[in-house]
Amino acid sequence: MKLGFFTMPIHPVGRNLTEVFKEDRELALIADRLGFSEGYFGEHITDAAETITSALIFIAWVLNDTKNIKLGTGTVNLPNHHPAMVAAEVAMVDHMAEGRFIFGISPGGLLSDAELFGNLDKDRTAMFVESIDHILNIWAGEPPYNLKGQHWTISIERQTIKEIGQGYIHKPYQRPHPPIVVTAVAPFSKGVTEAAARGWEPISANFLLPVWVKSHWPKYAEGCAKGGRAADPANWRVAKSIFVADDMVMAKRYATEPGGPYFHYFNSLATKLVKNGRGNLFKADQSAPDSSVTPEGVVRDLVIWGTPEKVADDLLAFRDEVGDFGTLLYAGFDWVDRDLGIRSMELMAEEVMPAVNRAIGTKSEAAE
Repeated sequence: MKLGFFTMPIHPVGRNLTEVFKEDRELALIADRLGFSEGYFGEHITDAAETITSALIFIAWVLNDTKNIKLGTGTVNLPNHHPAMVAAEVAMVDHMAEGRFIFGISPGGLLSDAELFGNLDKDRTAMFVESIDHILNIWAGEPPYNLKGQHWTISIERQTIKEIGQGYIHKPYQRPHPPIVVTAVAPFSKGVTEAAARGWEPISANFLLPVWVKSHWPKYAEGCAKGGRAADPANWRVAKSIFVADDMVMAKRYATEPGGPYFHYFNSLATKLVKNGRGNLFKADQSAPDSSVTPEGVVRDLVIWGTPEKVADDLLAFRDEVGDFGTLLYAGFDWVDRDLGIRSMELMAEEVMPAVNRAIGTKSEAAE
């Protein structure tokens, strides 16, 4: 199993913006040093806590100071952008990364962003599909393009001058395009099926109960069958909220108590999702009222914490529950305590993942 990271991020409202950008950048540099295989940055415009407004700009800032890690958008929220701009900017970043780039896409989940861009009452899923179709057609085509849709029409019919290159949109470094991943949030996600049928891979979100994470695999396998390819667990990425410490008492305090970054994160996220009618994500009993969703309960159900030995055991139990997957994405949180935040990443990479992979290997050998 590979180790990567996924950060939205969510910082306490009022923190110095310059400092939180530096912190999120440092997370990527440390992950690269520790051998994380990939990392994803979210983007939102209208949120004082979720501070990265352009994942592509942030990745461009980080690229030159990393060496091996692949960096991805987590995600470009396609209805909020013009497809031609996304096609051009992704191609540029992919060349800057020389292939160390993964294109994460989604319809976007922050409703204040949707309202800002005039999409709140529109079919954002239809916009998402039309946008990625336009992007892929731009990369596969040549000017004048002439792409017609319900939400965007893209043409450079009148101003293309082929002999000097005017009207041309550059193609990505990776051909025919960078790997495409989609975030999976809904239980039994139909979007995972459609994405897999098109050759894209899923990321199961870190704020889902294990029972809903488990529901993604059969939908992914269904989509792979539609697309005429084998479903490979190596291509399934699962994000998880994890905190590792040298001391059990410290681990519990930092990961579960009010005032800690994990409590703050899930208080912010659960408030948004419940208000948006997505409280079901946190409820094993779907008949339970939304009032049953509390930050304390969500942290209890979703955060794995402890010493390296305990975290490794809990991750193996989680894997046994949801099924085999190829990459564990360590969720990024605000560093209320910088030293503890960095130490958790070090323990995760140097002690937890080796123990997990040894155990997986032992189980695999025993099954043969």
